[in-house]
Amino acid sequence: MKRRTTNLLSLAALAIAVSLVLSAAPALAQRGGGGVKTDSRILYHNGPVLPGTSDVYLIWYGNFSGDTTVSILTDLTSSIGSSPYFLINTTYPDANGNAPNGAVIYAGAVNDAYSHGSDLTALAIQGIVRDNLVAYNLPFDPAGIYIVLASADISSNSTGFCSPSAPPHHGVGDFNGAQFKYGFIGNPQRCPSVLVPQSPSPNDNIYADPMASTLAHLLDVIVTDPTGTGWFDRYGLENADKCQGTYGQTYAAANGSRANIRLGSRDYLIQQNWVNATRKGYCGLSNP
Repeated sequence: MKRRTTNLLSLAALAIAVSLVLSAAPALAQRGGGGVKTDSRILYHNGPVLPGTSDVYLIWYGNFSGDTTVSILTDLTSSIGSSPYFLINTTYPDANGNAPNGAVIYAGAVNDAYSHGSDLTALAIQGIVRDNLVAYNLPFDPAGIYIVLASADISSNSTGFCSPSAPPHHGVGDFNGAQFKYGFIGNPQRCPSVLVPQSPSPNDNIYADPMASTLAHLLDVIVTDPTGTGWFDRYGLENADKCQGTYGQTYAAANGSRANIRLGSRDYLIQQNWVNATRKGYCGLSNP
């Protein structure tokens, strides 16, 4: 780190700012936040990717009774695999040339009624997954992806949820000496001015539809950078982080809202992903 002469007030302000940033950024989660940066290449850092096909398990945390969010996001999980959008991730191989094959499979879901309280830290989110593995509610799948989705009464300030431009939190947890990969999706109802992009929305649920975009984002970054040592750019941004908030060409859904992709029987407005092609790459909705 370079040293420079400064006064005591500047040093104090810098120390406070650094401590606030560090306290808000969990491992693997908010690395490189602060806005979309498309002016740099995404680089491989010699760590693992998730090659082949990954099973996806959903954990509905809190209370989703009567909420169409469950069907909307389950449908996306069931249909995003092998889509032109998700095939973008096949351009991210590991050191041996093994890459995600662009397929994910919806493998099941469980409900968790507040087992770790209503304000979730990264450790609490890991604990939610681990507890459901211990109880055999879900199988332990080393190649699987576990997504914890929160109802509107759940906060997670320590993971950066509701912070503008902060990427969604993901990481790894330990289970009986092995690792599992997980991600967290907070509920936009807690901060609609930040996370709700339009009303009406393609599936007539203005909170579930932005969660669908976050779910696509999480699946992208987990298969290409599951442990934080795979693919990211010089700013620390993973592939989908580089396109956060960009949607590309849209069309009018049946209810007049904007959408940009049809998966299964539903229209969605999901953010673009970084296509690892040409000299730098670009944001797109399909692999060329």
